[in-house]
Amino acid sequence: MNWTNPAEFFAMGGYGQYVWGSFGVAIAVLCAEWLVLRQRRLAALSQVRRQLILRKEQSR
Repeated sequence: MNWTNPAEFFAMGGYGQYVWGSFGVAIAVLCAEWLVLRQRRLAALSQVRRQLILRKEQSR
């Protein structure tokens, strides 16, 4: 396809809303996944720290 201006490129021959919408959804899902993984990692690290502290206190 040949586009003569940026508006034609973003319109994608009338299918731009589907193309760019799917890109937007994919980016949103990837960002949400990254946030959830980050939250789970921080929670796991916090739990490990608590367990280490408890083991140190019990061994005294």
